[in-house]
Amino acid sequence: MTTSQQRPHATEHATQQTPERTTEHQRHESAPYSTPHSAPYDLIGIGTGPFNLSLAALSDAAPDLRTLFLDAKPAFSWHPGLLMEGTVLQVPFLADLVTMADPTSRWSYLNYLREHDRMFPFFFSERFHIPRREYDHYCRWVAGHLPSCRFDARVTELEWEEDGGVFAVTYRSTAGTDTGTDKGTDAGTVFRVRARQVVLGVGTLPVVPEPLRPLLTPGEPERRVLHSADYRAHRDHLATLPDVTVVGAGQSGAEVALDLLRRQDGDGEGGPYVRWLARTPAFAPMEYSKIGLEHFTPDYIRYFRALPETRRDRLVREQWQLYKGISEETLAEIHDELYERTIGGTEPRAALHPGVSVESAQGSADDGYVLTCRHTEQDEVFEIRTSAIVSATGYAAARPDFLDPLAKLIDWDEKGRYRIDADYRVALDPRVTGALYVQNAELHTHGVGAPDLTLGAWRAATILNAAAGRRVLRLPERAAWTTFGSPARP
Repeated sequence: MTTSQQRPHATEHATQQTPERTTEHQRHESAPYSTPHSAPYDLIGIGTGPFNLSLAALSDAAPDLRTLFLDAKPAFSWHPGLLMEGTVLQVPFLADLVTMADPTSRWSYLNYLREHDRMFPFFFSERFHIPRREYDHYCRWVAGHLPSCRFDARVTELEWEEDGGVFAVTYRSTAGTDTGTDKGTDAGTVFRVRARQVVLGVGTLPVVPEPLRPLLTPGEPERRVLHSADYRAHRDHLATLPDVTVVGAGQSGAEVALDLLRRQDGDGEGGPYVRWLARTPAFAPMEYSKIGLEHFTPDYIRYFRALPETRRDRLVREQWQLYKGISEETLAEIHDELYERTIGGTEPRAALHPGVSVESAQGSADDGYVLTCRHTEQDEVFEIRTSAIVSATGYAAARPDFLDPLAKLIDWDEKGRYRIDADYRVALDPRVTGALYVQNAELHTHGVGAPDLTLGAWRAATILNAAAGRRVLRLPERAAWTTFGSPARP
């Protein structure tokens, strides 16, 4: 994640709109280990990625709800390793932090454009899918103005205090911070705060296939085996190598392969030979038809939740093209790059291999790597020699260590996953009277929309309504034309 500690630039108008409860929050947290008599928060969010940031922004609609959002990073950042020039979101700009639940919110992307005097340029650009770098900057702008968001705050323990009927959250300051007092805080200062309800929004962690893990060298400044999450920091070095292999057929793999292709010189001599491997039978485009996108609606979530667990698990595997495919635009750009490089009969310095799995990997005598691969349809084994490997193999939810004190009070399913109700509330031991919610950890219970930004604001609003115990924001009863499941009897 980014190490920048600077807040996004704020205009005078935006600064004037900052809620006055900032000072109250800062005073409340100015002393380590708040006493048991400190008033508990109504809601604490752990992790401040786009989904919990959406909840923080939408909470403006419930000013009586006392909230706090904690994140270990020094500032908001969103997939910094993939914020290359020219990359865009795979969802329209209306899938920002708030608009799909509250288009009147001042934290909308359109208001961000207005505050940064970019409304006319945006209008003339006729964009529906916005640059990833601008989405990141937009989220930084929101996080920098929400007083409920606290960064440099690493949560170390989440416990249930049965006597007080509250959750206790212990967190440590990872850098010296200004708390609005004369003293501030030092790095390592420990705080303990309490809340009636907690929302886990810790996100997902990069996944690297088992054969590649022994080759990872996180401490090296010029790494040659890495996850795509770290690609941007190493792309210049990778471009100097003779051969780079990209593993993974999703959007990240496509963007890394495209970026490396663009590093090749026009004469076909400089830049790396680019090899792209994928387990999927094809480099397939993401399902993006208007009717197909209705899988990302509350209607489909209700249908999916009612299915037996075994069918839900099977559907998630089968529907990979709904959320793991590649945008048609990116595939077209890769094709165009290859077309350009073959003018006059020149052979492209690239190879695309779908239907291939990596079975083993090891270092070679020439300071490179040897991958043993299998073509799954032909059932043939072959070797690939390469100078570097970028594993664009996605992300997965992981149980955070701070959850250990609470783990025995969580009703895990047979596969060690959360049991989650329609309001994204985790099933807990009856002795726990508070509510624990999760964001982007419910793929197995709510379907393919879990990691998608399209449903982010709707899910956050659902949690907000449940946490407030009333309808803070009105949500639609029906959002799709498709009838999922059998039709109702007349």
